[in-house]
Parts: sequence; structure tokens; C-alpha cells
Amino acid sequence: MVSAWVYLIVAAVFETGWAIGLEYSDGFTNLVPSVATIVSMAISVVLLAKAVQSLPIGTAYAVWTGIGAAATAILGVLLFDESSSVARFGFIGLIIVGVVGLEITGH
Repeated sequence: MVSAWVYLIVAAVFETGWAIGLEYSDGFTNLVPSVATIVSMAISVVLLAKAVQSLPIGTAYAVWTGIGAAATAILGVLLFDESSSVARFGFIGLIIVGVVGLEITGH
């Protein structure tokens, strides 16, 4: 079970990587960021598939997307000068609370 959570967290890191890679790939017109994005997509989905062999799909998918969404939003602020309002970070916090809640109640 622990390894399933490791797979899931690493999958979410790669999900964040491909989401950020989409910005750098510029519509898949820049070769290196495009290849990195596609590789990150594949790794993310394969690791998610490994995780759901042991974890409930609803919990795993919500955690995967939640971590990816929160991390991507934070990196958007840091890397792309997106809005850094208190409200934005509050809603990112709500995503994190939801992910933790699903993990706690998912068994």
C-alpha cells in the first residue's frame, strides 16, 4: 500500500511537469519541451495505473489531479507571473484540504 502512494505522488509530480511543459512547448512547436511534456504525460499515466492497482480509483484520481492542480497553480505564480492573490492561494489550500480529506476517508 505504501508503494501505491509513492507511485501516486510521483505520478502527480509528473502530471505537474507535463502541465507546466505545455506552456514551454508553445503548442508543441518547441521540440525539447514538447518531447519532455509527452514523456511526462506517459510516465504520469503509467504510475497512476500502477497506483490504482492498490488504491480506490476515485481517491487516487482525485489525489492525482488535486496535487497536480495545486502544484501547477503555484508554479504558474512562480514561473509565469500569474495572479498571486490571497483568494487564489486560499482556493489552492482548499484543493489540498480536499486531497487530504479524500486520503483520510478513502479506506
